Order: sequence, then structure tokens, then C-alpha cells
Amino acid sequence: MSQPADPKVVTRFAPSPTGFLHIGGARTALFNWLYARGRGGTFLMRIEDTDRARSTPEATQAILDGMAWLGLDHDGEVISQFARADRHAEVAHQLLAEGKAYKCFATQDDIAAFREAARAEGKSTLFCSPWRDADPSTYPDAPFVVRIKAPLDGSTVIKDEVQGDVTIRNDQLDDMVLLRADGTPVYMLAVVVDDHDMGVTHVIRGDDHLNNAARQMMIYDAMGWDVPVWAHIPLIHGPDGKKLSKRHGALGAQEYQIMGYPAAGMRNYLARLGWSHGDNEFFTDAQAQAWFDLNGIGKSPARFDVKKLENLSGQHIAQADDAALQQEIEDFLAAAGREPLKHSQKDGLKAALPFVKERAKTLPELLEKAHFILTNRPVTADEKASKALDTVSRGILTQLTPQLQTATWSRDSLEAVLNEFAAAQDTKFGKLAGPLRAALAGRAVTPSVFDMMLVLGRDETLARLEDAAA
Repeated sequence: MSQPADPKVVTRFAPSPTGFLHIGGARTALFNWLYARGRGGTFLMRIEDTDRARSTPEATQAILDGMAWLGLDHDGEVISQFARADRHAEVAHQLLAEGKAYKCFATQDDIAAFREAARAEGKSTLFCSPWRDADPSTYPDAPFVVRIKAPLDGSTVIKDEVQGDVTIRNDQLDDMVLLRADGTPVYMLAVVVDDHDMGVTHVIRGDDHLNNAARQMMIYDAMGWDVPVWAHIPLIHGPDGKKLSKRHGALGAQEYQIMGYPAAGMRNYLARLGWSHGDNEFFTDAQAQAWFDLNGIGKSPARFDVKKLENLSGQHIAQADDAALQQEIEDFLAAAGREPLKHSQKDGLKAALPFVKERAKTLPELLEKAHFILTNRPVTADEKASKALDTVSRGILTQLTPQLQTATWSRDSLEAVLNEFAAAQDTKFGKLAGPLRAALAGRAVTPSVFDMMLVLGRDETLARLEDAAA
């Protein structure tokens, strides 16, 4: 069943450009993309590049390249958070003017002394600024930060579509800094202002941001803005149940492209990582968009399982449109820095794809199955295939060649000729298959001998058999 259309839905993906597109970030982007696309809504992209020391153009490009590989298209221009710093500061000054924020002249030494005294008295170390209600006439001529006035009593309830209602006592919230002493806005302010100005209706992000929601709601409330729908999704863990890290293998989305996983398989797998729709494991993009909803997201961390990824990738390769699959193979070769296909190889691969895409879990596996059409004469047999080309086998191939020269080049005819020849040799076709694979492909594991013959054609098949027999 499709989701009801709601063009008012606006989601966003907002990574920090400090490295590659992390696999967890890729899943967050996918969930936002699916939620918006399935409802005819809008999916936006924002780069949170306020940390100038760590943000790089190269990392931004790596993230955008990762999104492009995954096929997660966004609407409108990519927004730079850093470029909007003046707007963020404007909101802080508005709250200052309305008495909802204040200038705090406390130094780091003042704050440290406050916390030390609070610890000694067994009280909360949450900083309570003496400047919260100070008379402006008492302000010193000194640097200051701008802090928001947090509610002093009651509680804040985060109504979360994944985690349920999460209640935080307001006495656990400090008067959060909005502007630093140099006048630059903090990340927490920038996020809220950007989400509001971009019209974001649903914030779908990792549950490591859950506590941030309560602090960000202070800004929404102070500005009188609508609070978005929250959906904080559990993080991804490795097979050992610990937070996904380098020790579990590749972390960057594009590393999986370079390993040869198809984008559709990656999307399918990431969608199933923490979200479910009944017992469906394999599904298309159209089905994922029609089915995806926040109530299908589990509360527990999902475990990354390479075997499941391989299984789904294999299914997507098998069911892929041949032209699209050929383009993905060419993109994979470029991303992996491998030799591009020559024109003749492209034509050969096009003919072979229907026979080689079954049971290949990755694109390198598929290319290995297609080796017979990508290689040129004379075909060099690898070590395992060479064992099938002993003196007896070469003699058999010599006798077989004339039989094939007069055969009709169709599967039924080729099967009949080979089976009759095997019977005449008082053997079974299976005994012929090894030498034929070695002669035609130089490999012991190949597609069906008949499929290879049909793709190679009469002349090339006979030439390869003659080469091997010699």
C-alpha cells in the first residue's frame, strides 16, 4: 500500500564535511529520501560546514559523490550552513532584544569555579549564570556570550516517532550558548534556524542527537516556531554488537561501490537495516518508497551483516535491466581505477549479460563470469583450468571440432551434437565440460558451455577449440 501523498513534507540530510559519506549517514539520507519521495514531498541537502578547521571541499565532494552513486537525488541547491552565519546571529539578537536571551560575561575561570563549588556542595554542576537577570547598567566593558533563557521548572517532552515520548526535566537544561564571544553562532542555533528557514517538517537523524532535541526545542519555543516531527533512529552496530567502526570493515559508502556492490542492492540493504515491512527482504525502490514509514523503524541498533548485503546485491544484479547494469559496471571500473572496457568488450558483455548476471553477488564476480567474452585469443588457461587440458582432452577437442563445424548454431543443436559425441566416446557430457570450459574461457568455473558458445559465435568458438587442441 502506498503512503498518502503529502507534498508539504520536507526532509533533509545534513552531514558535516569532515570525511567520506559514512554508511550510517548514507542510511540516514536514504530514510529521509524515502520518506519524502514516497509522499511527493521535498528532500533537501545541507552541508553543516561551520567547523572551518575540519570542513574541506574534498570531503563535501566525497559526500555528494556518495549520494550520487546511491541515487539519492535532492531538490534545490545544496545549502552551506557556514554561508548563513549572519542569519543565525540575527535570530540570536532577536531573542536578546525580546529578553529571551541574555549577555553572559562569565569567564571560563568563573564557570570552572562555579562547578567546583557545586561539586563540593553535592549540587548540580549545570552552570547557572549570575548574568541571567542582571541589569544592563551593570554590564562590564568585556567579552560576552549570548545565552538563551532555559525554562526553570517543569519538563520538556520530545515526541519522537521512533523512541516514543522522551521526557527531560527542565532543571537538567542549561542556558545554552547561542553566540560565542567572537559573535559566531553555535551549531545548535544554526541547525534550528536552518531547519526552520528551509521549511523542514520531519527531522530524521541518528539517536545520538536525541538529547539535542530538547535543547533545540528551547529555540523553537522562544521564536514561536513550529517544532518539526522528530524521528531519532538507532545507530548501526557491527556483527559483534558494538558501534560500527573500522575494525568491522569498510565505513564509507563509496568503498562499497569500489568493492562492486550495485547501488540498488546497497539501497535495499540499508533500508532493511533497522526498518522492516513485514517479512519483505528484497524490494525495489518503488516498493520502498511506497512502504517506508517511521513506525517501521525499530528501537534497537541494527547489525551490519555483509552476507545479507551480498545476498541482496546478487538478487538485484540478477534482476537488473541489462543496459543499466552495463552502465553500472562501467561506472564501477572507473571508481575502482580499473581498465575501462574496450568497444569490442562492451559489445561482447552486452551479449553475455543475460547469461552471467545470475548468481553473481558483486560486479567483480560478474566480470569474472564474463571473462570468456572479455578476453582475446589465444585464451590463457589459469592453473585450475589447465589441469583439464591434458593430452587426452586435447585429442577429444581435435575430434569434436569437425562435428561442430557443420552444426546449426542453436542451443538445441549444440546440445544434441555434444551429447552424441560424448556417447560415441563412451563418456558423459560432464566429462567434456571441463576441457571445453578451459578452451573457451581459460577458467574452470564459467557460465554454461552452450551459453558461451552462443555468445562467442561459431567462428570464435571453433578457433578457441583449435587453439586449445594444438
